[in-house]
Amino acid sequence: MYAIVDIETTGGYAANNDITEIAIVLHDGQSVINRFESLVRPVRTIPYYIQVLTGISNDMVADAPSFEELAPKLYELLQGKIFVAHNVNFDYSFLKHHFDAAGYDLVCNKLCTVRLSKKVFPGLPSYSLGNLCRHFGITIYNRHRAGGDTDATVRLLEHLLQHNAEPYIQQFIKRGAKEQSLPPNLPKEQVDQLPYTPGVYYFHNQTGKVIYVGKAKNLKYRVSSHFTHNGAGKQRQDFLRNIFSISYQSCSTELMAFILESVEIKRLWPEFNSSQKRFAHSYGLYMFEDNSGYLRLAIDKKKKHLQPLYTFNLLIEGHRLVNQLMQRFNLCPKLCFMQTAPGPCAGSGEAVCLGACEHKEPVAVYNERVLQALQWLEEWLPSFAVVDAGHQRDEHSCILMEKGKFYGMGYIPAGVGITSREELKNYLTPYPENDYIRGLVYQYVERYPNKKISFS
Repeated sequence: MYAIVDIETTGGYAANNDITEIAIVLHDGQSVINRFESLVRPVRTIPYYIQVLTGISNDMVADAPSFEELAPKLYELLQGKIFVAHNVNFDYSFLKHHFDAAGYDLVCNKLCTVRLSKKVFPGLPSYSLGNLCRHFGITIYNRHRAGGDTDATVRLLEHLLQHNAEPYIQQFIKRGAKEQSLPPNLPKEQVDQLPYTPGVYYFHNQTGKVIYVGKAKNLKYRVSSHFTHNGAGKQRQDFLRNIFSISYQSCSTELMAFILESVEIKRLWPEFNSSQKRFAHSYGLYMFEDNSGYLRLAIDKKKKHLQPLYTFNLLIEGHRLVNQLMQRFNLCPKLCFMQTAPGPCAGSGEAVCLGACEHKEPVAVYNERVLQALQWLEEWLPSFAVVDAGHQRDEHSCILMEKGKFYGMGYIPAGVGITSREELKNYLTPYPENDYIRGLVYQYVERYPNKKISFS
């Protein structure tokens, strides 16, 4: 038994909106068995633009029953039926949310007439309800009202059934079928073609623009997991509504997928990614010569047109490094901006500062120690490769860290000996680096030291 449903609401997502009208038509595949239609009194007022679109005003619903009052009747009509709607996940998630709030657990197989129409009549320019009805000569009476749109969906379903839709319907509703959970505009074939490998996947909108980038240990499983539930929140509903296609880049290891995801989020700045958009180098270590000729080290916020000697996400990380350089090379806290308060140099009492801040130490002598400190920093920062499995048996994946910074990654033939960084770079693609990527690599080699090849 089919239950063809349409609802009108106060907004586009269930978590913060209400139902203002509902229509349900029960159909046995041959003819209409029962019909129910009612206005619903919302808790929230109906926005003006929704009133203009639907023609449902606040006065019209003032004396209508609430959803809680209608819930027993609606549950009886829907429970156990094949829940049919045009873009079924929207209507079903909306009703599911409000049934849950009213104490009912709605469980139905779902059937989307958008996806079903694409199966029965592939290649049409549009699968919106209005355009499909125009294409098939179905008149919609009372457009954008629950009753009118439901009746049009009934006639569309009947038309599809007359054109051999039954086999597709059985595929959609069989136990374990995933297709009904997919966004209405996403071709199932694109999900089916995803490999069971690590990689990075991209969700595209109608114009092809990337709106989300994700990484996966297993591309097929991870992408499918996005659609196993249809949340009631606005962001979730907007996200699903805007997915029209998927592309991907396969990686041979999960670490490479993590790194590529970070690079691509920074490059593409997708609308529905949030976490790594906030992650950036915030501070840098800089060196300059003051008016007296002394070389000075400073931790400062990242400068757009100045190249830092090293970068840090947290100010405390930079201070920790400068303190280490001060202790090891007798650098002055004042000349390193670690002491900004007036008064005697704190480094003098600790035998760290040798008097440069008071011009007691010759410029050339002090500057030589600053340069030694930077040379030590360069040598102290490690250079190494992470060598792991490749796509094929005759290749290895490789990630290169150079002087503590992420250089790039790629694939090298299995027979190539890794003897120097410069030779290795011929096989690698350079990428922008950040502290997040750097941390990923360091954590990985800590767990798998046997995959690390160090360079002098």
